[in-house]
Amino acid sequence: MSRAPAPPRPALLLLAYLAFVSLGLPDGLIGVGWPSIRRDLGVPTEAVGVVLTAGTVAYLTSSVLAGFTLARLGVGWLLAGSTLLAGVALSGYASTPALAVMVGFALVLGLGSGAIDAGLNAYAAGAFGPRHMNWMHAFFGLGVAIGPLIMTAVLGAGLSWRWGYAVVAAAQLALATAFALTVRLWRTRPPGGATLPPDPIAPQVVPGGPAEDAPEARRSSIGATLRLPAVWLGGAAFAVYVAIEVSTGLWAFLLLTEGRGLAAAVAGLCVSGYWGSLFVGRVVQGVVAERLGSARVLRCSLLGMAAGAVLVALPAPGWVTVAGLLVVGFAAAPVFPLLTLTTAERVGRDHADRTIGLQIGAAGLGAALVPAAVGVLLARVSVAALGPTLVVLAVALIALHAAGARRARPAS
Repeated sequence: MSRAPAPPRPALLLLAYLAFVSLGLPDGLIGVGWPSIRRDLGVPTEAVGVVLTAGTVAYLTSSVLAGFTLARLGVGWLLAGSTLLAGVALSGYASTPALAVMVGFALVLGLGSGAIDAGLNAYAAGAFGPRHMNWMHAFFGLGVAIGPLIMTAVLGAGLSWRWGYAVVAAAQLALATAFALTVRLWRTRPPGGATLPPDPIAPQVVPGGPAEDAPEARRSSIGATLRLPAVWLGGAAFAVYVAIEVSTGLWAFLLLTEGRGLAAAVAGLCVSGYWGSLFVGRVVQGVVAERLGSARVLRCSLLGMAAGAVLVALPAPGWVTVAGLLVVGFAAAPVFPLLTLTTAERVGRDHADRTIGLQIGAAGLGAALVPAAVGVLLARVSVAALGPTLVVLAVALIALHAAGARRARPAS
């Protein structure tokens, strides 16, 4: 059951928003900057795949490990250290003399980013309500949008692409300093988030007892976490959700131009509209979820994603497909934040941090593998296969969420 959360500390809320902006900035920088980077380092265009793969592998590893080490390090030190790693990595990008060095720093950046993502999601799931959880994730999209603007401004001013990374590196290092100065504030989660029933698996803590101030004492073993079916069902749900979100944004342009006959400029605007609906949806539905409850909004969103996917799949005029894309984007907006927010309700508080780390890792895996597989399918079958593929994925997501919720119910 959930209740209205107490307002989070403004300083921590601001830092959480800024941290998610910082997570999105590097993703936006490399797209605009790569042509200049490639020429400067003397490497082929496809070499960007090596950089991205290195970062993804490190990100997946770090996000999973962060969930298991959070109790020992504390979220404040985890965020401070991880943001420092990201700042150092981006400084390395700005001064790299060769591709091999850049790949090494990509590994460092992935390690920092994955820990920031998992650590902040784990903290926010217990400290923030649905509104701030959604808004925090909306700020990631803002970071992705600002990144290209920074690099465009730098190149437009006649400066080297290295200055774009230097600017973002300076911002990351400043953020790391802010996290280090607020470590004490991150030690206890303020009242908020969800009020949960006692964990039926983990030992209970008596108020005022010796274990109350020692989270490690009340934590179940790692093996106990990994044996929970809801943990693996939740990870699969995150992988499928992100697969839908990324596949839609990646391949919608191809469907609209080659499958629906829209002009490239119009199709580009429509794809931007899809990402825009995702941002707007997180802002709007964060407030709605706080009033109607996370569970209700989450169920409606999953059904809305399926409905939008059906519109995309219909052999109809282009405007129907565009409408479907907007529905998918708006409906999908709160799913990732709310699935994270309700993790403890599915697995219990003592397993939540580890599970969130696993879920973030699964999401990264889904984003890396499934969209590429969808691209192979479209190349071998038809671009029109995108719609039916999204329908299948949306139905699978509904089934996974229902199964996870059902397995989470304690035995009577």
